[in-house]
Amino acid sequence: MVVLTKKEQLQELSEIRSLMERSSRFISLSGMSGISTGISAIIGALIAYWRISIYSHKDGGIYIDSVNTLMWELIIIASVVFIVAVCVAIFFTIKESKKQGQSIFDKSSQQLITNLLIPLVTGGAFCIILIYNNMLWMVAPSTLIFYGLALINASKFTLDNIKYLGFCEIILGLLNGIWMSAGNGLLFWSIGFGLLHIIYGVFMHFKYNKG
Repeated sequence: MVVLTKKEQLQELSEIRSLMERSSRFISLSGMSGISTGISAIIGALIAYWRISIYSHKDGGIYIDSVNTLMWELIIIASVVFIVAVCVAIFFTIKESKKQGQSIFDKSSQQLITNLLIPLVTGGAFCIILIYNNMLWMVAPSTLIFYGLALINASKFTLDNIKYLGFCEIILGLLNGIWMSAGNGLLFWSIGFGLLHIIYGVFMHFKYNKG
């Protein structure tokens, strides 16, 4: 009968815990995914600010006959930024999954995606309703709040740290709801989807993805 030392027992328990975590959680999130998403969001916000400045008159208001044109330009910019961010995030996540030997299409990743998409799709539909009713000032805070809820909802199927990013997004969305204007919406959106993602991505990279 082999008697394990206390150190060996702790090591075995650690390995068992790691195997259980891998089977129940998708842990191959890449810090570079967050960084790339944040950079994409900030670039998109700068382009949006540039387009808004073109359609604005001296007192900062938007010419009435340009509102619809500007709205569609901003929607296109946001859509392109979203597509680019998702594609780059998927690329880095697949790369990290291969490095860790974890399948990107296992049960844990499917649960993660499902729990992430439910609030995101709901929030997207709600934002479309806001745009349809010309309540454009509500779109930025709504996207931040629903995105935060999506992160918290999905956190139980991935690394716990992601829920803290979700809480920050919700707080930013609520603050944006208090200080609501077109300019503030773009500022809060840049902080939430840009700066916070970069900070979180750097944290994730140095904590989990050093290699």
